[in-house]
Amino acid sequence: MSQQNKQWAAIIVMIALFAMIAFVTNLCSPMGVIVKNQFGTTNFMAMIGNYGNFMAYLVMGFPAGMCIQKYGYKKTALIGLLVGIVGILVQWLSGWGGMAVYLVGALISGCCMCILNTVVNPMLNLLGGGGNKGNQLIQTGGVFNSSAAVAVYIIMGALIGDAAKAKIADATPALMIALAIFVIAFIVIFFTKIEEPVQAKKETAKQKDAHSAFSFRHFNLGILAIGLYGGVEMGIPGFILQYLTAAPDAATPGLAMDAGYAGTLGSIYFLLMLVGRFIGASVGAKVSTKAMMTFVAGLAIVLLLLGIYLPTSTTVSVPGIDYAYMKVMWGEVPVGIFCFLLVGLCASVMWGGIFNLATEGLGKYTAIASGAFMTMVCGFAIMVAVQGWVADITGSYLTSYWVPLLCAAYILYYALIGSKNVNTDIPVD
Repeated sequence: MSQQNKQWAAIIVMIALFAMIAFVTNLCSPMGVIVKNQFGTTNFMAMIGNYGNFMAYLVMGFPAGMCIQKYGYKKTALIGLLVGIVGILVQWLSGWGGMAVYLVGALISGCCMCILNTVVNPMLNLLGGGGNKGNQLIQTGGVFNSSAAVAVYIIMGALIGDAAKAKIADATPALMIALAIFVIAFIVIFFTKIEEPVQAKKETAKQKDAHSAFSFRHFNLGILAIGLYGGVEMGIPGFILQYLTAAPDAATPGLAMDAGYAGTLGSIYFLLMLVGRFIGASVGAKVSTKAMMTFVAGLAIVLLLLGIYLPTSTTVSVPGIDYAYMKVMWGEVPVGIFCFLLVGLCASVMWGGIFNLATEGLGKYTAIASGAFMTMVCGFAIMVAVQGWVADITGSYLTSYWVPLLCAAYILYYALIGSKNVNTDIPVD
């Protein structure tokens, strides 16, 4: 029996963890509606869960890699799951403990997500035996990752109900789902025998390399692009739910739509990301990364401009799902919001595209470059914070969408110009 068949339980759990990374990470955005209501915060502070979650990557990126080197993948995964269990419980207790407790819970959960992100991809490759099978498992995990992002917006939209009365207690079912999967995953992984890859031994002292990944201009511009990409992936759907559910007479006016239906709209963004990943995979062998990134970044800019400037009185029918009765429901939303949602198709291939362009030609420096990319996830928190701040000072959610638009503009610049390797004289063998 093959190694993959022997460890089917671990494979299923790793794919489930792949999904839970997206579930817990994207939980922060709809939780912003609850935080804003329960604690009476500004738009900037309402997204504090995102800040804590993503800033944790800056702290845990390199330690997670060191943990794998010292303890191996299995023990590191178990550590990550224990951290995740604590983080979920602390977020749940914040309903009684206050906003500071919620932030601590988000930070702890973010540390868990960073650890699991560092473990899951190589573990799936290992369990699949490497090569095509390993890559197939990773791609399967990516599909479940996108599906979980869709699910969390739908579930949270249904749980929030009336945004004006939303409390953290309303999110208990979603938090308990995450908690249960973490506990089950811990038990299964603990009792599953997993063969660890041989860790590279530390080399004896030698002359220090005069160069590093940071010696390459296109890499430095690339990690900046990854940080700004957070404004596109998280900023766009993160504020749609707030805009649609906020009262017309609020400090930052909204459209006062039903949160249950509006939650399904947030999920459409990630559903379109899922579709985009399938499309990107099918044309990736025929279209260069530079051409693909140029197209999607340019299209994202057009869609964001349309979303900002099209009149809100112009509406389009968009389907949602009533999960209480399991039926399709239709609602009228501004066509500009639909344009925002379509950006999900563009965002779907940006992470991988930027990574490929930024690490092209790095050779032996690619490994440390990958670690730097993980720490730059903190840019997701920074860009969401900037967008929330813009919404507060301008009193307009639509105006705040200039933040992801400018992020997309930089990504377009990077695809066209910044991604060129001008340091080809540096030896990489």
